[in-house]
Amino acid sequence: MSDPQQTKGRRAALFDMDRTLIRKDTASLYMRHQRDRGHVRKRDALRVAWWLLQYTFGVVNAERVAEQAMQGFAGRREDWLESTMREVYDEYVRPLITDAGRRAVERHQAAGDWVAIVTGATPYAALPLAAELGIDHVICTRIEVAEGRFTGKVVKPMCYGPGKVTLTEREAKRQGLSLDGSVFYSDSITDLPLLERVATPIVVNPDSRLRRVARRRGWRIERW
Repeated sequence: MSDPQQTKGRRAALFDMDRTLIRKDTASLYMRHQRDRGHVRKRDALRVAWWLLQYTFGVVNAERVAEQAMQGFAGRREDWLESTMREVYDEYVRPLITDAGRRAVERHQAAGDWVAIVTGATPYAALPLAAELGIDHVICTRIEVAEGRFTGKVVKPMCYGPGKVTLTEREAKRQGLSLDGSVFYSDSITDLPLLERVATPIVVNPDSRLRRVARRRGWRIERW
């Protein structure tokens, strides 16, 4: 963890992960990995795809869906998911990292900004990307673990919607930072609360609803 005295006064540069730093969402890439290995049926994959679509556009109870999904992990060892998501990253995620995203991260690092990934995904999905991009801080959704095994519960609040603001402000305070001068890059309307909270919202590959909001408010729109 950074020394708060060293981070005080620095600008926070925050990056969403799915469909921002990478071109697709990591949950669907995980399901692709599982299907390719014969671990799930097509019907299960389609159900998850339907959940993801609703989740992405903010028309579903995200916590309820996450809890339903995590029930399937109950009793499994945490190191199983760590190794599985490393495979997913190496085979499916790394080729989808956006060049523009890499450059943006490098610019903020060179400027001395405090850089973090802020994502609704779990640390098992986000940490490999953070390591590759040299990002030391990840704010994300946590899954409850007891004695090295998942309980099937999600730690609240999830890093989703208003929860992203809560968790990001909590970490910023811990680091001695303020979000008042910060910048946040995101693609999704579900990130509107954090986009509204920062000083400089930058909309990347936006969904249709976020594009309309960005145009109306004069926010910068980029294609990565």
